[in-house]
Amino acid sequence: MHNQRSSGVLLHLTSLPGPFGIGTLGKSAFEFVDFLNAAGQSFWQILPYGPVSGIFDNSPYMSLSAFAGNPLLIDPAQLVGAGLLRREQVEIPHDFSEYQVDFAAVRAFKDKILELAFLEFRLVGDSAPFADFCQAMPWLDDYALFMALREEFAAAPWLSWPTDIARRTPEALAQWRETLTERIFFHRFVQFCFFSQWQILRDYTHSHGVRIIGDIPIYVALDSADVWAHQECFVLDPETGQPTHVAGVPPDYFSDTGQRWGNPLFKWYSDRGEMNVSLLDWWGQRFRHICQTVDVVRIDHFRGFEAYWQIPASEETAINGEWVKGPGLVFFSEMKKHLGELPIIAEDLGVITPEVELLRDTFGFPGMKVLQFAFDSDEHNAYLPHNYTTVNCVAYTGTHDNDTTLGWYFSNTVMQASKTKALRYAHSQPGSPIHWDFIRLAYGSVANLVIVPLQDVLGFGSDCRMNIPGTSQGNWRWRCAARFLNDETARALRDEVVFYNRLPIHAVDSGEREK
Repeated sequence: MHNQRSSGVLLHLTSLPGPFGIGTLGKSAFEFVDFLNAAGQSFWQILPYGPVSGIFDNSPYMSLSAFAGNPLLIDPAQLVGAGLLRREQVEIPHDFSEYQVDFAAVRAFKDKILELAFLEFRLVGDSAPFADFCQAMPWLDDYALFMALREEFAAAPWLSWPTDIARRTPEALAQWRETLTERIFFHRFVQFCFFSQWQILRDYTHSHGVRIIGDIPIYVALDSADVWAHQECFVLDPETGQPTHVAGVPPDYFSDTGQRWGNPLFKWYSDRGEMNVSLLDWWGQRFRHICQTVDVVRIDHFRGFEAYWQIPASEETAINGEWVKGPGLVFFSEMKKHLGELPIIAEDLGVITPEVELLRDTFGFPGMKVLQFAFDSDEHNAYLPHNYTTVNCVAYTGTHDNDTTLGWYFSNTVMQASKTKALRYAHSQPGSPIHWDFIRLAYGSVANLVIVPLQDVLGFGSDCRMNIPGTSQGNWRWRCAARFLNDETARALRDEVVFYNRLPIHAVDSGEREK
């Protein structure tokens, strides 16, 4: 995927600063790219960018679509610039916080803005770029109809819709497409706005030597356009449409009862034992779409392709599940045959077996090394930098599922022995900030790529944590105020990048490396 020493920063789009109550694809995103460039960074890692729902606490890992973009991320200022809004129509509420996303308030604000922009777009009429966009997105028709139907049925899950449309009879589909023509048009327009703005931002990142690492959750939400439109791809009861078993992971570092995610499982094989062609086609479209949108893809829960934890839907926790063999080598061979080499980072954390490692290594996918996991056992711990056996890996100080490094160090749940070992390993000096110690340990490792959450760059504590696995409320809200992304921080990070030989090639070739 990437064979030069380099580094990047993890920051989800919603966490960007700006006046609109949430990060957008506008000015603050461009300024963050400038910050990354000044800090000598080569990569910007984000979380999944799909549309989120308050029902799932706005988790980006329980999106309404595996393909669509989140309307909340659309930049109103660019809509003004495109002539779809007047500046006075964008009245920003005064009570938006620069530290937390109030999703309900932001959604009300953005819905109003997008409806006004749509009315203007409707007056102008269809444009050639809009028509080309709709033609190029094979998932868009089903998604737009799904969203229009959700509005019609007051956001009720699709399984509670009238049976004929829930089961997608041709007559019902034709009738509802005609009835909801205007709202279908609206949701196509919203996606056109998102991906138009996205392409401008991505072009800007490339022109500044920054590449975007996206994120694919292996599973999709039950109440999503994907499951509704492709029911043959999922393990569902033929009578009720409900999942008979759901996804999750067994008890681990994060939870004593495991994690019961509740996503429907993929129907990898037909009743005759053959690979599910419809599912292969869907995954092919998914990979093709994400690779046209970002530069590298982190697959969340990669081990689920080798074997996955299957939990009876009736169980309230993940304890009473079982491992079931996944499609493994056959699946990725099919993807490679049709799509070529895939720029994948394998999230290989948790219960990892030799079979998972074989699958990862057969296709040359780099795995992940998380420093916060390195100090809770002995000197053979695989996450200790001296035990990295290959440069083809990605080192992290922590991930979006971890506490911040500062929060980890001051946590009462982390054993003192682990903290003492970390200080010794880092040769930490009295008064040395632990987050910079961790950054230097990761930067100094043999890993080709190092990713550091922005919270660790800035030395923020547990109140800035993005997610607590196993909890369903209060996550995904953290935002970074603009004043923290300053020149002093960029220079400090760049100094470490240079010291550990992680400066981008373009900076080296243009003579920008400090002596």
